Amino acid sequence: MFKGHPRGLYVAFFANMGERFGFYTMMGILVFYLTAKFGLSESNAGLIYSIFYGSIYGLALVGGILADRTKNYKGIIYIGLFTMLAGYILMSVPGFGLAFTVTALMIIAFGNGLFKGNLQAVVGQLYDDPKYSHLRDSAFSVFYMGINVGALFAPSAASGIINWFIKSKGFLRDDALPSLIHKFNSGLISATENADLQTLADKVTGTSVTDLGTFANDYLSAYGTGFNYAFALAGITMILSLIVYTVFKKMLPDVKKTETEKGQVVEMSKAETKQRLTALFLVFGVVIFFWMAFHQNGLTQSFFARDYTVTQVGPGTYLVFNIWSLLSIVVGILSLTYIFKKDTSGKTKLIGTILLFLSGAATYYFYSKNPEINVFSPELFQHFNPTMIVLLTPIIVGVFAYLNKKGKEPSAPRKIGIGMIITSFGFLILLIGSLGLDPFNVMQSDPNHMRVGTGWLISTYFTLTVAELFLSPMGISFVSKVSPPKYQGLMQGGWLGATALGNLLLGVGSFLYERVQIWQVWAIFIILCFIAAGFIFSVMKKLEKVS
Repeated sequence: MFKGHPRGLYVAFFANMGERFGFYTMMGILVFYLTAKFGLSESNAGLIYSIFYGSIYGLALVGGILADRTKNYKGIIYIGLFTMLAGYILMSVPGFGLAFTVTALMIIAFGNGLFKGNLQAVVGQLYDDPKYSHLRDSAFSVFYMGINVGALFAPSAASGIINWFIKSKGFLRDDALPSLIHKFNSGLISATENADLQTLADKVTGTSVTDLGTFANDYLSAYGTGFNYAFALAGITMILSLIVYTVFKKMLPDVKKTETEKGQVVEMSKAETKQRLTALFLVFGVVIFFWMAFHQNGLTQSFFARDYTVTQVGPGTYLVFNIWSLLSIVVGILSLTYIFKKDTSGKTKLIGTILLFLSGAATYYFYSKNPEINVFSPELFQHFNPTMIVLLTPIIVGVFAYLNKKGKEPSAPRKIGIGMIITSFGFLILLIGSLGLDPFNVMQSDPNHMRVGTGWLISTYFTLTVAELFLSPMGISFVSKVSPPKYQGLMQGGWLGATALGNLLLGVGSFLYERVQIWQVWAIFIILCFIAAGFIFSVMKKLEKVS
């Protein structure tokens, strides 16, 4: 996978992997934390979530401007890592209010703005060397895979820590309890809901609770603190990223030093610069709609997992919700690429066969140990996207390489357009699965209300992951390739700024979630993605001309 690439790609890959582990640990549980800890409605939690997510990417414009002006890309990245670490430390402190939490989130967002876009710009600078320029697209696919290797473990790690801490306080975790407790504490709980609270309190304690007031405070404290411990884990992984970056950052290019040695800065004509910037802004306009739809995975799709998807599965399905059995399946699938790839040696094929056998044995072992009924937390759905990125990246890269040899590989803008169409089909799957679900007649604490199987969300994540691989790494590569040299950091910030606008619109999903039929929420995203796809294909000639 790294064959033929400069060594600096290793540094960016692993530094980004640690940071993304921490980031997705938090993003997988943030809306659950906001609603449970502070009693926020889905709309209000979605508003904070979307502003935070938007700020993360919007502040990349600030980071890009600073790096372009100082030419100190690596130094700005360094500051970003330390700033994010400070934010995660604050998030891990229990007992503080909503204002404190929002402040910590903004600190993380600012640090990420300094880090993310500039690291992408540095990766692009590695491939400005003619020796490596033909590997630019595949490099960003590999780099993108590093993001998702970190994200693969994040939801399970967060879930494990939360459940462990709640259990250490003598309780079982039940995600329906916090909303009932907030109603109880505010005096707005109905008689039926009070009965539900008593039933669930008895269930999670294993005893007959006589003092609901004491139970409510103790349970809510344990539940919220468990999330704080999960945020602390995110901070630990930030430290690992800092260590990797500090030790190996010399392998990354130094633009300021290079320009000093050459004695000049590469300039383009005003006409060419304008042409390239126009093409970039057209692409930015399209990806706003992609991220508005795609990042619903941490918002409305998470609410859908909590409220409308089954919370327990059989031993076979649970294999993909347990991180260790999931890893054994991933290893088995990846080993097939070594076995069936034509240009691999006999020794490599033998290693692949051994890995396939071991993964099969491990998977069977986990299956035999799983009980007939397995309860899981809703945030575990978040590990399907990174898992599928890891599995599908070699396949997608291989398909593009094959098409390239045949002279039929789609251009980066065309891949983006195809990705938008695939995104629409992903939400169509979820729309079909949501037909008949009524948000207005559902009691979230009632375990017997209508719930759909896990396959609907898993299939949606699979389809959206394929779309992401067509769009996101190709978009980053396009920006890296087309950006005028003196605007590299700013244009990577522009890509992330477009992502920010999409993320600021995420709250539309949570607003609709409380007010319309569930299938109508997904229908809106289908329509928006089709409109965006139609637009990008309408300007395709202009985009392909500059790329």
